[in-house]
Order: sequence, then structure tokens, then C-alpha cells
Amino acid sequence: MQDHVRPLPSYLVQRFQGWKATTYAENRIWYRRLAQDGQRPRAMVISCCDSRVHVTSIFGADQGEFFIHRNIANLVPPYNPDGDHHGTSAAVEYAVSTLKVAHLIVLGHSQCGGVQGCHAMCTGQAPELERETSFVGKWLGILRPGFERVAAVPDEAERITALERESVIISLENLMTFPFVKSALEADRMTLHGLWTDIGEGTLLQFDAASHGFVPL
Repeated sequence: MQDHVRPLPSYLVQRFQGWKATTYAENRIWYRRLAQDGQRPRAMVISCCDSRVHVTSIFGADQGEFFIHRNIANLVPPYNPDGDHHGTSAAVEYAVSTLKVAHLIVLGHSQCGGVQGCHAMCTGQAPELERETSFVGKWLGILRPGFERVAAVPDEAERITALERESVIISLENLMTFPFVKSALEADRMTLHGLWTDIGEGTLLQFDAASHGFVPL
């Protein structure tokens, strides 16, 4: 490991130093208060790892406002207390049971590489994702039920967009299998939300449970 872990690239060092000299210096008291008082985020956001999805920018959020968990294709697996490692489930548990967030948001997006990978896997075009050794393929298997719902859409581009939105719906459905999530919702201590953003257009759509569709905000 000693031969492979290197110093941070200079452009990142310079950016940090610029932030420390400006943003941090101008808000030092606020940062120290955050450190001393601990975090009290109002919402948890589960979003994709995609570098183009900038959650805090979309909502103009301040530091300490959102508890953000990112993974491939913004997926939440079903509740499965099998004693194995579950990063997303652990993040949800901590946000709901310890931080007691008021809102739990699943945010999907356009041109999602993970969703495209799931589509390729489900249509037999990505055998590498079906190998037992593929972490990505195993993870994207969470979305297979969503693919089955949209498989009949004739146009491939429309089918993939529909699957992107299914990634949000599947995650919302799976969140309801977590006992502590269901309890928080039934006690009216938390609300659940599904969103999908078009990166190129800058639009944001919200899942409407009554129509089982997405409507613009």
C-alpha cells in the first residue's frame, strides 16, 4: 500500500487552501458551532454517485442541512437483517433512528450510467455484470423488478428514462420494508419523497403516489 498511496494532486490542494482562506475564514464561527453542537440535518437525500448530480447546489443547501448518501443508481435494497455489510441500509437506519430526519428523499437523474448498465444486463448485453464477481451487477439486480415493469416500452431511450424513474420508485417501495422507516412515517415524524432531475434541462420532477407518475415542480 505504501507504494500506491500518494499526496493529493496539487489542484485539489490549491482549492482547499482557497476555501480555507475565504469561505471557512468568513464563516469560522458557524463551522465551529457545527463541530461542537453536532449535526441536525433536516433531511436525508439518497442520490446517485454520478458526479453530475450536485444535491446541495440543486436545493441551495447549507452545510449541515442534508445527510447525503450516494450509491450507484440511487438504489435502496429491501430490508434484510442477515448480519452482512449493508452500507445503504446502515445510512438509512442512522438517519431515521438516530438523527431523526424530518424528510427522506430519493433523487434519481437522467443519463444514469447505473440504470443503463441494468438495462444492458437485463437485455443480455452485459454478461460481465452477471458474473458472481461483479459488485456492480449484484447491486443493479435490485432494479430488475423495475425493468420488468418497463420492458414493454418499445423505444429504447424512453424505456431507459422510464427505468431511471423506476429506480426511484423501487427505492421508495424498498424503504417501506424497513420497520423503523414505516414506524416513523406512521407516527407522522417523517415524510417520504421521490424526485427525478434532468441534468441537461435543469428540471426536477416529483413522484405523485396518486397517479403513480412524475410531475414537474
